[in-house]
Amino acid sequence: MYTIKISKVGFSIFFKTLKLQTRFAYYSSFLIFIIVTLAGLLFYVTISDALQTQIGNRALYLAETTASRGDVIAAFHTDNPSEVLQKISNDIMHAAKATYVVIGDKEGIRYTHPLADRIGKSMVGDDNDRALKKGESYISIANGSMGQSIRGKAPIFDTNGSIIGVVSIGYLTSELDHLYLLYLDNIFYTMVIALSIGIIGSIFLSRNIKKQIFNLEPNEIANLLTEKNVLIESVREAIITVNDKGEITTLNNAAANILNLANNTTIIGDNIEQHIPNTHLLNVLMNGEKQLDKLMNINGHEIIVNRVPMKVNGKIVGAVASFRLQSEIEQMAIELSQVKQYTESLRAQTHEFKNVLYTISGLIQLNASEKALSIIHKEVQGHSSLTQFITNRVKDPFLNGLIIGFFNRARELKIQLIFDEDSYLENFPENIEKSLIISIMGNLLTNAFEEVEKNKEQQRIVRLFILDNGEEIIFEVEDSGNGLAQEKLDVLFSENISTKDTKLRGYGLRKVISSIHDLNGSLALGEGDLGGALFIVSISKRGIIINE
Repeated sequence: MYTIKISKVGFSIFFKTLKLQTRFAYYSSFLIFIIVTLAGLLFYVTISDALQTQIGNRALYLAETTASRGDVIAAFHTDNPSEVLQKISNDIMHAAKATYVVIGDKEGIRYTHPLADRIGKSMVGDDNDRALKKGESYISIANGSMGQSIRGKAPIFDTNGSIIGVVSIGYLTSELDHLYLLYLDNIFYTMVIALSIGIIGSIFLSRNIKKQIFNLEPNEIANLLTEKNVLIESVREAIITVNDKGEITTLNNAAANILNLANNTTIIGDNIEQHIPNTHLLNVLMNGEKQLDKLMNINGHEIIVNRVPMKVNGKIVGAVASFRLQSEIEQMAIELSQVKQYTESLRAQTHEFKNVLYTISGLIQLNASEKALSIIHKEVQGHSSLTQFITNRVKDPFLNGLIIGFFNRARELKIQLIFDEDSYLENFPENIEKSLIISIMGNLLTNAFEEVEKNKEQQRIVRLFILDNGEEIIFEVEDSGNGLAQEKLDVLFSENISTKDTKLRGYGLRKVISSIHDLNGSLALGEGDLGGALFIVSISKRGIIINE
């Protein structure tokens, strides 16, 4: 038993080590062998039964024909029936190629037999009763004096309808074996040809299947499937894939959350339009064109969507949609904008201080120590007074840093930035997103700087006012630029509006408006005392962020 167990284990390990194509060829060839063998056996049995039936019907027909012959009936009324009937029997036996033709009386005593010494003896087989007693004609298989045979039996009636004898014509079953062997040879050759065709076909089929699965083995396919599932769940973007019929095949938890699904497997197999009516994935399936960074609304969420077709050998087999909440992307943009602003502020401050250091270095080299000390005291005092003034008026450190950075930037650009002395702001309430406030102010100041840069140096003025009146936070940004024309005011809130020429701009004011909307605030525009544009932003301290 132990040896057999080891053998089975070794056989199993052997097949597991084979490649998929080889295993498929082995399995399919074995299956074809079993099917062909069973079909051959069934065909052989069917042919054998058919031959046996055919021989039996032939024997019965000959027996009935012989029993109805007039000379046979007349021979029964002669003094020596055997003499007449034996000649008739031999003629029939040779003509029909039967093994024997036996005619007997109503007692079953033979009048004829191929072997003359058996004439006058009782017929063997015990199967004459139906013919002699019931007058039936029939086929039987029985062991006679010459062996097992298929025999046809028919009763002989005289002119009065009385049974006077029986005719038995038979073929030995042993003589049929050579016929069976002839058919068996043909069956065997047919089986070999069918098996060969099946094996060749299985080899080509296995190659085709291996090609369709990109020559991957089952363990490689399993690993890829696991990697795919882990990958789509590891990314923060929502992902949905559909087949060429638009039926959902994959979606990750992020997509399920956006679609408000408790289980991401509940809609697998559904048509994408059942859950996202305004989807354009079906258009991607039809035209095969990518759709990148498209806006759409899903369950009240503003979404940025990328749609890409899946192609195999140039044929579209599905499509993939990846999307994220627009608020998340805008939040990242705000954070990047803040980093950029801080970087620009530090760069401007570094550049300005380098200029001061170069001046001080030159004065020292000229032995003008008193002037050098004067510049140092002036810079220290000016920077200290500016920092102190801003920190006294604005309590939030992030906003402090932003304002000081813009002062340094304004100094570099030769812009006079005025921080209104009536400004005052306590710390932001917890229910207001600080990054949005900083984004609003940063974009407004940046736009103001770019606007006044067109003016002469003496006319480059920007004013900033911040006030916390207890109920709301108010920002005012005013510049001495050319202002906003009435036609621009009318379309200012349109998407991507810009007062600049370049096509790559126009998102600053849109971000400002979007952030104010998220803070449940308001924006007023007009013409300020400096002759340019005046932006007034009001944020309620009791307000909440809309997208929360």
